[in-house]
Amino acid sequence: MDIAANKNSKKVALLGSTGSIGTQSLEVCEKHGFEITALAANSSTELLEEQARKFNPEYVCIYREDKYRELTDRLSDTGIKVLCGMEGLCSIAAMEQNDIVLNSVVGMVGLLPTLTAIEAGKDVALANKETLVAGGELVMSAAKEKGVRIYPIDSEHSAIFQCLQGNKREQVSRILLTASGGPFFGYTYDQLRSVTKAQALKHPNWEMGSKITIDSATLMNKGLEFIEAKWLFDLDPSQIEIIVHRQSVIHSAVEYNDYSVIAQLGVPDMKIPIQYALLYPDRLECPTRRLSLTDYGTLTFAKPDIETFRCLGAAIEAIDRGGAYPCLVNSANEEAVRAFLNDEIEFIRIGEIVSSVLDNFGSSEIKDYSDVMKADSAAREYVRNAVSG
Repeated sequence: MDIAANKNSKKVALLGSTGSIGTQSLEVCEKHGFEITALAANSSTELLEEQARKFNPEYVCIYREDKYRELTDRLSDTGIKVLCGMEGLCSIAAMEQNDIVLNSVVGMVGLLPTLTAIEAGKDVALANKETLVAGGELVMSAAKEKGVRIYPIDSEHSAIFQCLQGNKREQVSRILLTASGGPFFGYTYDQLRSVTKAQALKHPNWEMGSKITIDSATLMNKGLEFIEAKWLFDLDPSQIEIIVHRQSVIHSAVEYNDYSVIAQLGVPDMKIPIQYALLYPDRLECPTRRLSLTDYGTLTFAKPDIETFRCLGAAIEAIDRGGAYPCLVNSANEEAVRAFLNDEIEFIRIGEIVSSVLDNFGSSEIKDYSDVMKADSAAREYVRNAVSG
């Protein structure tokens, strides 16, 4: 199918196109004939070139400015315009021709493009956790003011969003946020001291990028999703319960005031929530496999161990405290995970460093984007000092 020729399709700008979510998003877009207006990636010039030649967007952006010349040379015969850096990401996010901006970049870099897309009046399909963790109040207030819809792509938040359809929000009692438990479910704190990077990068159910895979191993990923859920669905933290569900078949559930619980089930494949975000409210055939409950046979549930997995406890406490604390623990985690992946610290140190942020920073408010960036910088400097010290 000639994607660019299908002018009646939804027009999608995709940020983070070369990552796991990005490549699966392109698969969904290709199946349904969506037009790709722009593609953006961090540094993968070879794959970005391949995607650009296939989908023929008007613009591409490479975030790493030192890769700009290389990408320009690669695409010099195409007529595709090449941008770079944060300015390029924001330019793509604000393009008038976009129907929706799918943001799947990793890290704090995703916040400003999200705010830019909202300011431009564009709906956002959101797979960038840090957008809501660090700037939840800013983002949701801006979306409300502009009348913009934010469609969650995380499998858990998509599940909750789906379970809310046709029901009254004010009748929600609580949500049940499921977690796989990661590769170290059942480990003691002492056992975590000896885990390796290879073990931490081996998730039992999902294939994801390295940063989010480590976050899943520490359970920080679930802590970030806890914070996201509070903002996305306008909940009090006391209304969110995390349940370890090893099979990743039930992606989350909603309990209503009558104690009825509605859950969303499916195979662990991100193309399902990606497609729902892009096609909402329609449901069409998805490029994945059907769920067979008899193949699974048994579904299990357990409580998370927040004493052992300190990142999870730190994230929950951060949103309870409010203000800049969610941003602080998120940015500290990003730096700690980077240090772990670079073999600078042991796995156990990630949780120790992230939780220590709560004791080493005072309360402060997030009133605008600059406040987020100040908290982000302070947390990163704190972690770098902790790692080097």
